[in-house]
Amino acid sequence: MTTELTDQQITSALQGISVPPQPQIMVDLQMEQVMPDPDLKAIARLISQDPGLSGSLLKIVNSPFFGLANRITSIQQAVNLLGVSRVINIVNAQSIRGELTDENIVNLNRFWDSAQDIAMTCMTLAKRIGCVEPDEAYALGLFHNCGIPLMLSRFPYYIEVMEDSYAQDQARIVDIENQRMNTNHAVIGYYTAKSWLLPRHLCEAIASHHNAQQLFLAPGSGDATQKNLLAILKMAEHICQAYRVLGNQKVDHEWNAVGHAILEYVGLSEYDFENLEAICQELTATGEGRYYQD
Repeated sequence: MTTELTDQQITSALQGISVPPQPQIMVDLQMEQVMPDPDLKAIARLISQDPGLSGSLLKIVNSPFFGLANRITSIQQAVNLLGVSRVINIVNAQSIRGELTDENIVNLNRFWDSAQDIAMTCMTLAKRIGCVEPDEAYALGLFHNCGIPLMLSRFPYYIEVMEDSYAQDQARIVDIENQRMNTNHAVIGYYTAKSWLLPRHLCEAIASHHNAQQLFLAPGSGDATQKNLLAILKMAEHICQAYRVLGNQKVDHEWNAVGHAILEYVGLSEYDFENLEAICQELTATGEGRYYQD
């Protein structure tokens, strides 16, 4: 099953929202990536030209969330060890924060804190469960809600709509947004990820990330790759309490509806999940997660 949206659907959904272009460094990196024989030294050199990105990359890959046995000390070493695609996934995810940060929108502070916690928790879960590559889990965690800052910029009342959508126990979060604004942050995020040339399966996971009930409760729904990604993401969102941070709610209605099916899908008992939850929350509570985002 594909969730790819048509150009007409995307144009309609954008509702006048302007999606930022990729930074030139990402354009250059992806041009090098598609060469028949990518030059690893050239890729490392490009990343090293941006002190912020290169510093963030090293902090992420050396974090306990990523779980490497030996410390990486240079960008060249990171590229050689992890490979071009993995490094670009991480750098791309880091870049989106810089492009979507607006000091005039106070609510973005809690959004980016939440996104970073979720991204790091996605990496931890991916390493421990093993069904998703850690770099893809990280990129999905940081990118999946990238439509939210764009919605905030376009609709000043979006926070109220988002909190109302998280309060519903009989409707999807995106359903409430569609009713109120004729668009939603998942489709805006999909278009942004597609424009930034994220892998297609990550784009489709972003488009479907509030469609978990259909994917996990309806027989035969979704392919394994998409379900693996969304299982990791939904667990991470619940662990990091996105329903509190973003939705201002005391109850995670989405998890209550589909959590049992997700745990069954990945082969975790409630006890196993509670242990993982405690580990991840301890890391984020001590600042380990946000430490790796300057």
